[in-house]
Amino acid sequence: MLGMGLSACASKRSPAVAPTPRRRVHLVPAQISWDRIIRTTVGLRPHRPSGFVLKAEKIDDKLVVHNYGHGGSGMSLSWGTGQMAAELALEHVGRRAAVLGCGMVGLTCTRQLQRRGFDVTIYAMAVPPHTTSNMSLAGWTPTSGLVNFRTRTPEWEAQFRQAATIAYREHQLLAGSRYGVSWIDSYTPTDDARMATGRNIILPDALQGAKLLLQPGEHPFPQKYALQIPMMRFEPSIYLGALVKDVQLYGARIVIRKFDTVRDLMSLSEPVVVNCTGLGAKDLFGDDELVPLKGQLTAVTPQPDVNYGTNGGVHVSTGAPGMGIHMMPRSDGLILGGTSERGEWSLDVNEEARRRIVEGHIELFDAMRAMASGRAT
Repeated sequence: MLGMGLSACASKRSPAVAPTPRRRVHLVPAQISWDRIIRTTVGLRPHRPSGFVLKAEKIDDKLVVHNYGHGGSGMSLSWGTGQMAAELALEHVGRRAAVLGCGMVGLTCTRQLQRRGFDVTIYAMAVPPHTTSNMSLAGWTPTSGLVNFRTRTPEWEAQFRQAATIAYREHQLLAGSRYGVSWIDSYTPTDDARMATGRNIILPDALQGAKLLLQPGEHPFPQKYALQIPMMRFEPSIYLGALVKDVQLYGARIVIRKFDTVRDLMSLSEPVVVNCTGLGAKDLFGDDELVPLKGQLTAVTPQPDVNYGTNGGVHVSTGAPGMGIHMMPRSDGLILGGTSERGEWSLDVNEEARRRIVEGHIELFDAMRAMASGRAT
């Protein structure tokens, strides 16, 4: 009887069960308008088509370790390249180091040297909040403005993967209000479902992030789909300020000084010099491959109930996608970006780019409000 019962049950077909729809994501539209703008800042990212430089060389009796050229990825990768630079510095028996630069790369490199027993002096022309790092959008963007993907070498890619893996772990350990590191969801509105299958070809799989393609009716954007990705967010003014306190707490000194030539470095008493000068390496070390990528950010007044980022938008008047723009919410404002001007050294605000970015975000969030009220066509 038991066998017959099992056979009978097995012969019955289970009714088809429709997939359970996900709950709709509810997001507060950002209030973007020209009268809410509080500042526009400009920074020059240090880009090298072949990627960052991470190597050691002997100059006279000093060991010089290079750690520069991170493009728009310095905030993301610096803990990793800093650790790798510090390990190169261990090749010298001396445990005193001069770090050139006081941005994110210089500060994290200093901490990694201190963890390995080095007494460090930082030499810099500018300190936070007046560094290029302070002008960054500051999210986990490990390949932003970093390398020409077609000309990268296997050796460089191995360095990158190691640096990214180290940095990803280090940032997670610093999450919290003290360093201004946190997690938010970032949304990319799109009409192309294939975006969910794309991947970064040089980023390790474990660092790709969990992608979720939201279907029509599951998100508040005017496009058909929305790609949702969790990402780390950094608040530069908090993060860099905390790092300055940390390096000083562990004994580092900060000296305001400019070096015009490599020969000037030979006058330093430290036997190890770590070059974290970014674009400064172009003149100081003759790296002609370095070019600036001019970035521009416009901040509008903070909106605490906006706790998500966006990447891309829509031009409502034409229906064309407003790609190339992005919004990051921070305590110092809603930060709007979307520029990368190669080879441009000017620190002047590009008004045409500012208008494109601000108007693109006004259209995106106006469309979200229209969708919510049922006015969308």
